[in-house]
Order: sequence, then structure tokens, then C-alpha cells
Amino acid sequence: MSINICRDNNDPFYRYKMPPIQAKIEGRGNGIKTVVMNTMDVARALNRPAPYIIKYFGFELGAQTAINVENDRYIVNGAHQPAKLQDVLDGFINKFVLCGSCKNPETEIVITKDNDLVRDCKACGKRTPMDLRHKLSSFILKNPPDSMNGSKKKKKAATASANVRGGGLSISDIAQGKSQAEAGGEDGEENDSDDDELARQINAAASNLATIEVKDEDWAVDMSEEAIRARAKELHGEAAKETTEFTKLEEFGEWVLQSEELPTDVELYKKIAELELLDDPKVAAVLAQVLFDEDIVSDISEHTAFLQKLLKDEDFEKNFLGGIERFLGLDHPDLIPLLPKILVQLYNNDIISEEEIMNFGTKCSKKFVPKDVSKKVRRAAKPFITWLKTADEDDDDEDSE
Repeated sequence: MSINICRDNNDPFYRYKMPPIQAKIEGRGNGIKTVVMNTMDVARALNRPAPYIIKYFGFELGAQTAINVENDRYIVNGAHQPAKLQDVLDGFINKFVLCGSCKNPETEIVITKDNDLVRDCKACGKRTPMDLRHKLSSFILKNPPDSMNGSKKKKKAATASANVRGGGLSISDIAQGKSQAEAGGEDGEENDSDDDELARQINAAASNLATIEVKDEDWAVDMSEEAIRARAKELHGEAAKETTEFTKLEEFGEWVLQSEELPTDVELYKKIAELELLDDPKVAAVLAQVLFDEDIVSDISEHTAFLQKLLKDEDFEKNFLGGIERFLGLDHPDLIPLLPKILVQLYNNDIISEEEIMNFGTKCSKKFVPKDVSKKVRRAAKPFITWLKTADEDDDDEDSE
């Protein structure tokens, strides 16, 4: 069975067809997800890279996504019926496929020298612009169609870099790499896009693993074949290390979500140790996304001893708060009003330091979630931050007296 690519066209003889979206809901609780089973078939019909479609779903539905091109597995977190996804796909088709002039789907995406996006129509010959304000446009500019659809030079790198979750990004988002500060920016700084910083980092790591580019100055001292091979091996090893780290973090998150019952604190700690993640602060961000449910306030108290042992320095604390931010902002926005109570539990149980809570509640960041989500979540912390400041002022007054 096929349907018209432009569903506004009811002509049964319309030549441009595509298969309807086929989706299956899997998992339970926080791990519930929708697998889009025929993403590649739809992508081929639309002549667009499959990751574009899934990323668009993520942006429009406010859901995290998982993209694995090699295994042909495409996931949108949450429960989404095929009919809903089909309606969302109509928006993608209108904005990124159909010619803006003749509404023909025989178009190609072209990136101009000014970094504008246009649809080059093979039917009428016109070039019509795409909306650069949409988050998917930023993703396309960073992941051009030729790098995802067949350029020999970039094919492997594109395949590797497509194995990310985003749309505003999940467990593997946090698993995906360095912080914004490590990439050259600090918390609160504006970047070119609202794409999750962690997703960009794993893209870079995976691309390095697949393509290994080396600057000319790196060879200035010794241009011998042996020296070049040694340097390439070193670069490959570093990239492989980052990718392995990402795999372990994702493995831990999936292990928790797929367990029939939530593992005990001892089991959680043993698993983290088994995966050699006890010294990786990002495991705290993953943990914060998979450990809790709607009863997060009471759950924190139950895991106090475990969390105190795991969160051993400020990097772990920052990542844990970042995971909470993702848990609330992306998975459970209805629980955002509970943030002050959550912070009270973390503070009273000596899980997170006052300094890190103050930083979290007074600064907005794009490190873990898109900026607009971060503003919404951290704004909810204001009552507790105000109480902390007042308490500090009272202590200062008492000391002075």
C-alpha cells in the first residue's frame, strides 16, 4: 500500500507515492519508545536522509530520538501512534521536500555559499528557500545530504555520526561526549544552534574514528611512512576510546531501563564498576534519567547512600543535575513544578552541594537540553534558590552579631 507524498492531493493517479509510516511502541515507564520501522523506505521515497526525518520528529514532538543507520533502527522516545507521526511527517514534507513554487517533490537540498538552504526543483527548475529558523535546518547545515547519502569521502563518518539521539537528545545523548566547556564554550554561552552539545561531540568523535583527518603541521617533523602510520594509529586510538565510552554509558542506561524491576543500589553500583564508569562523571547524568519515575521526590531519599557514594565531586554533581534537567524538561515536563522539592531532597540529604545547586538555579545552559527547555526548568528552581540565599544572609547576620 502506498499513499500520495503530498496528501493534500487526492488524485489516485498522482505519481509520487510513499509507504505510510509503520511504527511500534516498545518498553515501559520511562523507557517507553516508538520504533519507526520503515524509516528507510519513507526516506528513499522522499529522497532525503533518514536521520532528517527522525530528527524532525524529535524537534516537533519534543522527544528524544535514537538513530542507528547501520542497523536500520530509528526510535522516537515516548508513545506515538502512526497516524500522529504521519501528520508530523506532512510538516516535514511541506517544509523540506516539496518545491515552494510548484509543490513537486522532485527536489534536492542545496546549501549555498552563504549557508542558506534551498530546495532545487528538478521539475520547474526553481530554487525556493527553506526556513533557517527551524532547528532541523541547523542540523542539515552541519550534516549535509551528500555526507549522509553517498559521498565516498564522508560516507563512513556520516554513518557513524548518525548514531545519536537528539531532538532534543536521552541516555545516549549524555553518553555522547564532552561538555560544552570542553568544546570551547561555557555554560550559558550562545552557540549557532540549539542542537544538544553532547550530540555534536559524539558526532565529532565518531567522525574522527571513521575518517581520521590530520593537519599538515602534524607531519612537519617527520614525513616518513612509519611516522605517519604511528600518528594515525594514535589518533585512531583516541577516537576509539571516546566511542567506547559512549557505548558503555548507553549500555548502562539500556540495562537499567530494560530490567523487569529497578535494580537495587548495590546492583547499580556493581554494574557501573563492571563497565569501568566509576570515574566517568557522565554516568551520573545517565543515572538521573533512568533511576526515577513520577515519585522522584521520595525516590531520592531511598537512594541517598548510593548517590552520596557515586557523586564524589562537582563534575559528578553537575552531570547529575543535568540528567535531572533532561528527565524533567524532555521526558516529564508535567513534573517541572516539583523541582524545588527535588532540590530540597538533594540538599537536605547532602547529595548535591549548595554551591552546585545555586549554580544550577541561577545559570541557564545548553549543555544538556535546548536553551528554551533549560530556561523553563531552571526557572522553576527559583523558590528554593531564594530560600537558600535568604538562609545564607541570615547566617551571615548571626555571625556578624
